[in-house]
Amino acid sequence: MTPGAEVARMLDFRAMNPVFSLAVQVLTSKALQGEGAYVYFVERVVPGSFHKIAGRARRVVLFPRHGHGRASASFDGHRETTFGMLHPVAPHYSTLLRFDPQNYPKIVGDVAEKWSFSRDGLALTVTIRKGIKFHDGTPLTAQDVKATYDKIIFPPEGVASARKASFVMVDKVEAPDDLTVVFKLKHIAASFVANLASPWNFIYSAEKLKKDPRWYEKNVMGSGPFVFAEHVAGSHWVGKKNANYFIPGRPYLDGFRAVFIRDTAPRVAAVRSGQAVVEFRGFNPAARDDIVKALGNKAIVQESPWACNILVTLNNEKKPFSDPKVRRALTLAIDRNEGSKALAQISVMKYIGGIFRPGSEFATAPAELGKLPGFGKNIEAARAEAKRLLKEAGVPEGFSFVLKNRNVREPYEVTGVFVVDQWRKIGLNVTHTPLEGGPYFNDLRQGNFDAGVDFDCEFMDEPDLYLLKYLSSDKSPVNYARYKDPTLDELYERQSRMLDLKDRLPILRQMERRALSEQVYQFPILWWQRVVPHSSRLQGWKIGPSHYVNQDLRDVWLAQ
Repeated sequence: MTPGAEVARMLDFRAMNPVFSLAVQVLTSKALQGEGAYVYFVERVVPGSFHKIAGRARRVVLFPRHGHGRASASFDGHRETTFGMLHPVAPHYSTLLRFDPQNYPKIVGDVAEKWSFSRDGLALTVTIRKGIKFHDGTPLTAQDVKATYDKIIFPPEGVASARKASFVMVDKVEAPDDLTVVFKLKHIAASFVANLASPWNFIYSAEKLKKDPRWYEKNVMGSGPFVFAEHVAGSHWVGKKNANYFIPGRPYLDGFRAVFIRDTAPRVAAVRSGQAVVEFRGFNPAARDDIVKALGNKAIVQESPWACNILVTLNNEKKPFSDPKVRRALTLAIDRNEGSKALAQISVMKYIGGIFRPGSEFATAPAELGKLPGFGKNIEAARAEAKRLLKEAGVPEGFSFVLKNRNVREPYEVTGVFVVDQWRKIGLNVTHTPLEGGPYFNDLRQGNFDAGVDFDCEFMDEPDLYLLKYLSSDKSPVNYARYKDPTLDELYERQSRMLDLKDRLPILRQMERRALSEQVYQFPILWWQRVVPHSSRLQGWKIGPSHYVNQDLRDVWLAQ
């Protein structure tokens, strides 16, 4: 039986995981009168150099998706990590820099007008645009940018900052005048500027933060293209056009309404029927095909490799997983080539890659990748070697252990079922145990597991981010494999301080070999494919490898 057939036998993958999604819905004139539909605003746009949009007024509705089927703990982008918070909230904020939505990974200014480094590379001076105002009418100045990054980098006691570790190179932030911000660095860091373009780094009001550094956890007030209007927990989120937005002519839309929908089936049905224009995060290929079949030439499909991968993490403190021979055997058993062909048809799993996203400038070349255990093409030889290693390590035929997983069908349970089937072929008896998100993460953090299905999703292709998963567990809160490796830690620091890619790449290859071949602490299975089918009416949006980026809606419009 093929890997895909075995997985499909155990799971129905045409039903995706029961979580929220992001979509844009165009309501009919009947719905505009309030007949069984959420109604907020009228949209009529003239996008700059593009053709004028004619026809009747339309309304746009968003369906944000939360990874665990729950609302985000707060509205504060500095502390949160789920795109379910980011998608509805990002349109209300500006960031210092941003990724060019039409030309990823090019970095352009948002609040910043220009920036430059000192000769020694240890000071970055940023000039802020003039005339930017927060939604309450107060001016946005360099003091607000300083207060924002002080909160992110040096959070006060009791204030959480999810990205504090990304700015360990920063010594201090200064604002010598209202239009100038200076970042003083302890050392050169290759990822520093790119981290300033993080979509999570909302610019906050210094005045609000001074009164209450946690104010933004429960309140929304930025300088972005849309002004916050209303939020009803579990129901909807409303934003309206910022008439004083600092970019002339933007946004094109007059507003948006975000509606929270738990199940996948109604989201797919909404796009397929034409009621919804798009779901920005993405569907699996089966859902894509359903939508295209229904919409015909009124559908457009955008696809991209996704900056997300599923990996297997092993508890290196538990026997027999403390033995590198056993860990090597487990990755050797995985037929990634056949898995890719089969799973790509029924899930978002597709691309074969190492620590870095396939196709990115940091990715390992296929020929070199094939030399890593589990990434070659001769699966018979690989599995024979895996059986030999298990025997040599004293692991008996039929050895039993548990693979813990999130109880989200795609892509987690997809991967779990596939991996268990692969390990069965080298004589292992593995129980696949999906858990609710809370217990699952708690078990991984506390070391209460044998093996687990983990993931790594980033907002950009940057080694400093991807490699955090592989640093020693006492240095990285996202490494659940429970090991210490000073060699990897030292190599990480070296590559992080190299600005020239050709100097950096050899160290990245060295780290990948150590992590995935010499020690095999944990290992990627497959990288994701991002598939976004949408109505041809949707204009101004371009897919990229991250579902976190390009979600402020300022450049989006609907054609007639």
